[in-house]
Amino acid sequence: MSRVAGKVAFVTGAARGQGRSHAVRLAEEGADVIAFDICEDIGTNEYPLAGAGDLADTAKLVEKTGRRVVAAKVDVRDRVAMEARLAEAVAELGGLDIVVANAGICPLGNHIPVMGFVDAFDVDFVGVVNTVHAAMPHLSAGASIIAIGSVAGLVPQTGFNGQQALQGPGGDGYGLAKKMIATYTSSLALTLGPSSIRVNAIHPTNCNTDMLQSPPMYKTFRPDLENPTGEDAAVTFPFMQAMPIPWVEPEDISHAVLYFASDESRYVTGQQLRVDGGAGMKIGL
Repeated sequence: MSRVAGKVAFVTGAARGQGRSHAVRLAEEGADVIAFDICEDIGTNEYPLAGAGDLADTAKLVEKTGRRVVAAKVDVRDRVAMEARLAEAVAELGGLDIVVANAGICPLGNHIPVMGFVDAFDVDFVGVVNTVHAAMPHLSAGASIIAIGSVAGLVPQTGFNGQQALQGPGGDGYGLAKKMIATYTSSLALTLGPSSIRVNAIHPTNCNTDMLQSPPMYKTFRPDLENPTGEDAAVTFPFMQAMPIPWVEPEDISHAVLYFASDESRYVTGQQLRVDGGAGMKIGL
């Protein structure tokens, strides 16, 4: 249990879901953790986001592994706040080796206003850029940058079988942001290669988090119903994947995060890894 022993990992969107899973998994393998989350809702995003109590719970789970943690309420859209609070955390923990740009929202629905596009894009892409660029002054040879994308974001805007991939302005913003993560990480990997800093992206399929288990997502998967439930959506969730599964778990993504964070991938950079149960093959990626 020491694949990232002695390293410091920075995880955004760490209060719950994938972010919490990544933070705890890295701590279990020996890393100290810097955990950021907005800890409040965003108006156009109609499912509740994590709160301060959730972030505190993540911190307790990290501490339970015996590792140190600095948890802070920070919005990834606020570059100045990100830089200031991260510098303080790095000084406290003594360095920075791993960056996991994970924070994301998905404000779905044709009724969502145009600001839904802005909010989704600003969190899901600008937030990734802010996370990485705030971290870069603290990184040195051997560091690893990992961005969390989405298979759904790699689908053409026309989506599956000619239908819209994700509903409304927020879905469009989400899709564009996730597409740009792939281009951004590939370009950055070339730029940082001579410095021996690795950059990779992970693209999950449906992941069993609060984002997926929400009324807006149920409606996206069951547009034929007025108010679909989780059970209604569960009928169609498996259609995404080649394997007979409705979703992957956050831990499945964390295993890939840990690989990219560890020295086991010391010569692996510029990769777009799909953890998707074969969803990408079904849509021709």
